[in-house]
Amino acid sequence: MNSTRLFILSALAKGGPMYGHQIRLAAQVDRTDLWTDIKAGSLYGALHRMEKDQVIETVRTEQAGSRPARTVYALTDTGRREFEAQRDEALRDCRLTPDPIDLALQSTFDMPAELLHAMVADRLRTIRANIESWKSLHAAAEPYIGGLEVLSFRHTELRLEAELTWHEELLASLDRTASGSDA
Repeated sequence: MNSTRLFILSALAKGGPMYGHQIRLAAQVDRTDLWTDIKAGSLYGALHRMEKDQVIETVRTEQAGSRPARTVYALTDTGRREFEAQRDEALRDCRLTPDPIDLALQSTFDMPAELLHAMVADRLRTIRANIESWKSLHAAAEPYIGGLEVLSFRHTELRLEAELTWHEELLASLDRTASGSDA
């Protein structure tokens, strides 16, 4: 499953033919960079690759006044099938992706305990700040979202809270180890 392709295919399936800038604006308005691995700047390159792959096609080229020409894209039948396949795969996939911190923790054998503690404490502060930032974003977005979008916000909040809990446990374990009451 490729998030960028799924986003573009979804935008075209939902909104009909669009030009690249409209798709990029949709990504910016939806703040996809906050809740997906999609970067708005990568969309134009993806559009060109997807056209070569024949999942989207050029419908027309428009030019308003002296503005640059813009290409309007639409889904092909192959694109519709890929959209459904990618969406369905993402909905079915329940994979837990590894977090690099787990590997890094196994590699701290030569690290001073104080430095490890400080780094974990910094991560904890960052996670707390991310939670507050996410809650502020959610509050600002609330008048404009509904249905499953609300649950997507909640999903991220719960994931951040789980990270917070785990990091608090990690820090407490480091504190116990440092005090000699290793548990």
